[in-house]
Amino acid sequence: MAYSGNKGLTRLIKAGCYSWAGAKAAYQNEEAFRQEVWVLLLAVPLALWLGEDGVEKSLLIGSLLLLLMVELLNSAIEAVVDRIGTEQHPLSGRAKDMGSAAVTVAVVNVISVWLFVLS
Repeated sequence: MAYSGNKGLTRLIKAGCYSWAGAKAAYQNEEAFRQEVWVLLLAVPLALWLGEDGVEKSLLIGSLLLLLMVELLNSAIEAVVDRIGTEQHPLSGRAKDMGSAAVTVAVVNVISVWLFVLS
């Protein structure tokens, strides 16, 4: 549905509900997302303690949130590809591999940010 007709607060509430449903589905169905959520829950207090100022704390926490965002997008790509069919196709494999590569880049970003900020 391109346009739901919802406006204002109703649209925001519905969008929030859809977002919550997506996060819940990812947590229930994606092991990598669950692991990254637990890393986030452990690392945010650490970032707040180790970051010397707001910029450092934002970089540390932001890198972790970016990883979660990329993982959600990767999971969405995988779900759509799997929905289309189970047969092997080069484009399906390429889409899944690119999503996985994006997650790897996000992990490298987390490691780099944490190393640079804390060194």
